[in-house]
Amino acid sequence: MTTLYIAVPCYNEQEVLPETSARLIDKMQALIDGGKISYDSRVLFIDDGSNDKTWEIIQRLHSENRLAAGLKLSRNRGHQNALFGGLTVAGKYADAVISIDADLQDDINAIDLMLENFENGCDIVYGVRSKRDTDTFFKRVTAEGFYRFLKFMGAEVVFNHADYRLMSKRAIEELEGFGEVNLFLRGIVPMLGFKTAAVEYERAERLAGKSKYPLKKMLSLAWEGVTSLSIKPIRFITVLGAAVFIVSIIMLIYSLISHFIGNTTLGWTSLIVSIWAIGGLQLLAIGIIGEYLGKIYLETKRRPRFIIDKFLN
Repeated sequence: MTTLYIAVPCYNEQEVLPETSARLIDKMQALIDGGKISYDSRVLFIDDGSNDKTWEIIQRLHSENRLAAGLKLSRNRGHQNALFGGLTVAGKYADAVISIDADLQDDINAIDLMLENFENGCDIVYGVRSKRDTDTFFKRVTAEGFYRFLKFMGAEVVFNHADYRLMSKRAIEELEGFGEVNLFLRGIVPMLGFKTAAVEYERAERLAGKSKYPLKKMLSLAWEGVTSLSIKPIRFITVLGAAVFIVSIIMLIYSLISHFIGNTTLGWTSLIVSIWAIGGLQLLAIGIIGEYLGKIYLETKRRPRFIIDKFLN
């Protein structure tokens, strides 16, 4: 029988955690009672260095219910690192691990279909949103643009999939082989290969608290994904540089012709525009290259992605 762990990254989730934990534990108990998962299954709450009462709530849950486990990181390391930590720890005890956000907007009833696909031989099962009717127009446009932008820039991602997925023990063990510190799991997991499936569900409203992914963080996540998984931005700089070089050759020929025919009075506007355009292009190119150099700098240090403070299991 399958031993299942549900990994739930938490950062300042004291408002939503009581309801989230109750729903997840009830779901886990129902699966156990139905003979779908083993008695050793757990819900693992990962405290990503919260500065509210999140860890106190996790400790209380662990003391009150055997299905609740807790993992406390030494400090805040970000959602992706916290999730990675939960997956690697849970993978040591479970046959399969399902990751889900603490706000519980993802439909927990999709877990049944995920388990069915796992039993049928799938190592990875993606939770994919079937529609975005509950989103505002702005949220829907920006979110869908996020996935299209990543795809265009060369990052292999599953459209309308976030971090709600099932991974087998084998898949998690192979995931640990990816040594980069700058994690973007939505792009790394598809690289694993293996047999996969997708389960569609409808996303609900957040139970309480504020979203941890406003537009600013979505843009930051998109850029993290692009620079972690693709070198297309640098290639764009190369193409743009070649285009500017061609334009400069044309302008050189034009200037020489103008000189020899006596038409050498050039406009001030064209000169200023050219200076600003070239200067802006150079700064943009240096900035993008600097982003990649910064990532290389961090990767060479080989710092740990996370440090475990406490583990309750």
